[in-house]
Amino acid sequence: MAFRFRPGRRVCGLSLAAALAIASTQPVLASGRYASDRDIEVLIDQALMVRLERPAAEIVVGNPSIADVAVQSSDTLVLTGKSFGETNLIVTDTSGQVLVNRRVVVQEPDGGFVTVYRGVKRETVHCAPNCETPLVIGDTPAYFDTISKEIRAKQGIGQAAAEGQGAGE
Repeated sequence: MAFRFRPGRRVCGLSLAAALAIASTQPVLASGRYASDRDIEVLIDQALMVRLERPAAEIVVGNPSIADVAVQSSDTLVLTGKSFGETNLIVTDTSGQVLVNRRVVVQEPDGGFVTVYRGVKRETVHCAPNCETPLVIGDTPAYFDTISKEIRAKQGIGQAAAEGQGAGE
């Protein structure tokens, strides 16, 4: 999937963020570790700012369902891990030179997650320090759907409140 650069345009794909992170001298990953020569690592549901050596003209993301990239400026991208897996990111400049061509790996955070198995049913809880129910890919569909609906309802309430404020001003 290829995108022409337009500031403020949101680009889906973990690959884009990976390319930007690698383009910097020593990109720091969301996990706090330095990237290898080839990989950009980001945690699921976390963001990583990627700075490029020079402005990007085109951004290609291998699999947008694994990562999302938001373009902040011509030389700054924000990479967010959306689901577990690997994809790639390619960023080129106006002359067609490749600025970034890296594999992007989206991983689960190291600690705090507790997985409860009830036969074939799986439910995940994040306990650090209090136990909460995160939306985790792979959990039992009924459990996952319940949490997903709660999140959408909360976002809808927040959006409705924001729209109500804007209308009254």
